[in-house]
Amino acid sequence: MSDHRIELTVNGRKHGGTVEARTSLGEFLREQLGYTGTHLACEHGVCGACTVSVDGAVARSCLMLAVQADGSEVTTVEGLAEADGTLHPVQQAMRDNFGLQCGFCTPGIVITLASLTGEGKEPTEQEMIDAMSGHICRCTGYQGIRRAIRQLTSETA
Repeated sequence: MSDHRIELTVNGRKHGGTVEARTSLGEFLREQLGYTGTHLACEHGVCGACTVSVDGAVARSCLMLAVQADGSEVTTVEGLAEADGTLHPVQQAMRDNFGLQCGFCTPGIVITLASLTGEGKEPTEQEMIDAMSGHICRCTGYQGIRRAIRQLTSETA
């Protein structure tokens, strides 16, 4: 396998590293850079646990190769809260409404919902629920997540 030198910005910090061509972005984030909030589960793009934002678009980091992210700006769940610890509105809504139990799927869900609630965006409750179709949560029954979505849409409406 060939090795490749890549550079990318993760949560506002520049990083570089050498990766094998077959290394997924998720593996690189977790194993080489220490961003363990990105969870790898199915590694088939089905569960959504590995979701990150790449250049402003949500992506399954298990399906994207690290070399494909060369030069990109990546946001993981660790990059959403403010420097002073203030939670991102999506993180706060999930906390307020018990939208997590084991927490394994939570980072991917939070990234997806945060991408919908960015600057000037006012998603409907249905749009946010539809976006959840790409995530599997085996613990919550989704009701806490749906309450968090309702809180977010009422705050952004």
